[in-house]
Amino acid sequence: MATTTNYGWTTPDDTALVKDGASAIRSLGTSVDTTTKNLNPSTTLGDIEYRSSTANTNTRLGIGTTGQVLSVSSGVPAWTTPASGTTFVGAKTYKTGADQTISNNTITAITWDAEYYDTDTLHSTSTNTSRFTVPSGKGGKWAIQASLFYNGSTAGERRIRVYKNGTFESDSRDYFDGPGATQFSIALSNVFNLVATDYLEIYAYQNTGASLGVVGSSGGETFCSFYYLGA
Repeated sequence: MATTTNYGWTTPDDTALVKDGASAIRSLGTSVDTTTKNLNPSTTLGDIEYRSSTANTNTRLGIGTTGQVLSVSSGVPAWTTPASGTTFVGAKTYKTGADQTISNNTITAITWDAEYYDTDTLHSTSTNTSRFTVPSGKGGKWAIQASLFYNGSTAGERRIRVYKNGTFESDSRDYFDGPGATQFSIALSNVFNLVATDYLEIYAYQNTGASLGVVGSSGGETFCSFYYLGA
């Protein structure tokens, strides 16, 4: 007996006798019925079929529940319940203890020894304490906001800058130019397109003619926030 190309259904040969026609039709009909059922295993309104590991046989995925989304689990489609709300990713750090000394006419990375929060180990208070690092799976737009509270001086200027992977970002700086006998703060904010393992740092600069301190715990206005905006 001959067979079809795709599904291998049995069909009569051209030389088959007429008396075999009914039997041949029944065999073909049974094959078509079996194949059709294998390709359509759904039993309930809203079911979804997908290709199983067996050739020409689909698998039924039952309808999910309200609020679930279609995803992939272990290589096959699955209904999952997304986490409620938006998960915030970010860190906010500050300085404690003694002021950090910024030498005259010297670019200096600000170190951060304390954290208000850090959701994804973006910063460390013990290793590379000046860095804010993008974690795996979070490439995209990141915002950084920082404020440096300088001690007073009647000479020179004070600046704040952002460095990316150890290199100054030319469009990321702010400065105060002119005498300021009392303590004051300067701030900066910017958004960067970053990939995993990229890191940002805040740098200070002053040229008052002598060392100048960035205030620690007594000021409360020296801090840095680093947070994820999305891909």
